[in-house]
Amino acid sequence: MTTLSSDLQQLAERVGIAREFWDWKGNHTLIAADTIVAVLAAMGIDASSDDACRAALAALDDEAWLRVLPPCTVVEEGVEVVVDVHVPAGTGVEVRLVTEGGRVHPGWQIDNWVPDREVRGAWRGEASFSFGADLPLGYHRLEAESVEGHFEASVVVAPTFVGFPERMRDSRVWGYACQLYSVTSKRSWGMGDFVDLADLATWAGGEQGAGFVLVNPLHAAQPVAPIEPSPYLPASRRFLSPLYIRPEGIPEFTELSRDSVAELKRLRKSVRGDGTTIDRDSIWAAKKEALWQVFRAQRRAARQLAFATFRRHAGPELRDFATWSALCEVHGVDWRSWPEELRDPRSEATLAFAADNAERVEFFEWLQWTAQQQLGAAQAAADEAGMTVGVLADLAVGVSRASAETWLMRDVYASGVTVGAPPDQYNQAGQDWGQPPWNPRRLEELAYAPFKEMVRGALRGVGGLRIDHIIGLFRLWWVPEGLGPAGGTYVRYDHDAIVGILALEAHRAQALVVGEDLGTVEPWVRRYLARRGILGTGVLWWEYDEAGNLLDPDHWREYCMASVTTHDLPPTQGYLKGGHVELRHELGILTEPLAEELVHARRERDMWAARLVEYGVLAPEHAEDTAEIMLALHRYLGLTRSRVLVAALADAVGELRTQNQPGTMNEYPNWRVPLGDASGERIRLEEIFEADLPTRLAEVLNVGAEGQREPAPPAAGSHSE
Repeated sequence: MTTLSSDLQQLAERVGIAREFWDWKGNHTLIAADTIVAVLAAMGIDASSDDACRAALAALDDEAWLRVLPPCTVVEEGVEVVVDVHVPAGTGVEVRLVTEGGRVHPGWQIDNWVPDREVRGAWRGEASFSFGADLPLGYHRLEAESVEGHFEASVVVAPTFVGFPERMRDSRVWGYACQLYSVTSKRSWGMGDFVDLADLATWAGGEQGAGFVLVNPLHAAQPVAPIEPSPYLPASRRFLSPLYIRPEGIPEFTELSRDSVAELKRLRKSVRGDGTTIDRDSIWAAKKEALWQVFRAQRRAARQLAFATFRRHAGPELRDFATWSALCEVHGVDWRSWPEELRDPRSEATLAFAADNAERVEFFEWLQWTAQQQLGAAQAAADEAGMTVGVLADLAVGVSRASAETWLMRDVYASGVTVGAPPDQYNQAGQDWGQPPWNPRRLEELAYAPFKEMVRGALRGVGGLRIDHIIGLFRLWWVPEGLGPAGGTYVRYDHDAIVGILALEAHRAQALVVGEDLGTVEPWVRRYLARRGILGTGVLWWEYDEAGNLLDPDHWREYCMASVTTHDLPPTQGYLKGGHVELRHELGILTEPLAEELVHARRERDMWAARLVEYGVLAPEHAEDTAEIMLALHRYLGLTRSRVLVAALADAVGELRTQNQPGTMNEYPNWRVPLGDASGERIRLEEIFEADLPTRLAEVLNVGAEGQREPAPPAAGSHSE
């Protein structure tokens, strides 16, 4: 099927499937019918024939009329709440709204001239009810009583504007970005952990003047090998990775016997390795054994009560996740290959397994409690160091297909499709990230509860949240199996509802929210996010105006987190030396001749050096010194309007290697590179505290954070491009 029938077009439009888009070259591109049919099937809608399309359209038409109440209504504060109710024609209905605090608001009927409609052989009517425009912020319950019974739905009143948390006030703030696993200390178990994060925050806040530490996603990974190295492809976004726990930081560690302590020391020494890469599998094997010993140690009565309280508040979701973890130890990390009776979280076999392995399930619950406590301690250390934000967590765009979340919420995820990106100038074949998307129709039916719980969990114990690929809250590129990234299409989500819930959770947590809005973005989306007070992202290398010229500092967005580089590029000095070109050449993924790419990279470096000299942030005699250029680029960030500045910790120590090389799997040790100095040797946290370059970089950023400086105008007659 290559062309779209009228019914198929209507069906796609009704559920938010794009039938066309503008590609990265500005070409108008039509989506193939086969793609749309496959995406509809992933949503549970049969569109395989003209008759099926017509039947699906009729079912969608009937759907709203058969519901007494819409499943979820989200409005901004100060906006009138109006709800359409459907009941058998000619019958009455009583509608009321109960706020979170228990206050009852009766609804009053307002004009609605929509005629009655025959639905599946019976006539139904529609009535509209208003609840005013002065409802408090929160998650409220809508109730209706009709001849058909009692019905409930959700009404969410969300802040219009998130903005900056109160503790930031009107100040500008800067911080470090790091891949926490790469930041090791003398006492860590081969990779960075929560105690290292606390120490990093203490130093960065107290000694350097930083306002936050941005870390990679700390989401839960697989509980047994092989452990996925990418923090952006987790097993769950609702829970933390126990890999970041420091066993010696748990209070019960002091209760261990001398022999047990000696065994833990032996286990820690066994994972040090050669220092060239981070081996999560061996680290977790040793650390899990150590944590099991600490778990079985005697807990004080108050500690046991605290653990019980944590389990109670976390609810059945925690036990379900712990059950999945225990099952993985027996049957492997891909639940799709488990015995059929265990693929259902609610089956008798699964419940029996949890009961038979109660201590092991409790162990995995305890790991989450311990991880949350140590993350909270890191945030407390940041607060004590005077940080205005503290830990800025990172929320991945999705989970793996074999994840705990797809096991626990199989009906929430669309089947037969994954998320990716259409072809662009950086990936001309497009991208397939291997992550199943949420089904927007099912999300709405669940009143967006999975999203709410995920965001609430991500904000627990931290000062803010970066949302990877925030454009995914508006639309995602769905890739049907077998069609490849170029054979995908965009699917829209109800961004007003999703962003509204995000805004409410951020408001309640008093958290800073940053959206990674790089790549192909519809212009109105950035304007929308700015109106809602959610920061965007600006990366210096990619900030150009519509004419293709470097963006002037005073044209950078105020509501923006500005940086020089990202984890998908080499640190700044490595980039200036052409490391990104050399690496792609070594890996065989360079699309142009090496010599040409090196010339282009050198031209870009010279262009920036000249611009930095123009703006008075680089002395001409330092135009060949990559360390000085790196510092000058951060001075340049200080000239911009952006309220949040971020520097890579890798830049602070002179690291040249990248953490991730897009377009590769195991050809390069993505997400496994320990933080090193300019020579490539691993640098420990204790050494960073004493190094000179971090102090120099902090001085630059503290000057920039003192307030927005007016950019010096370029020299007369000059024009940087």
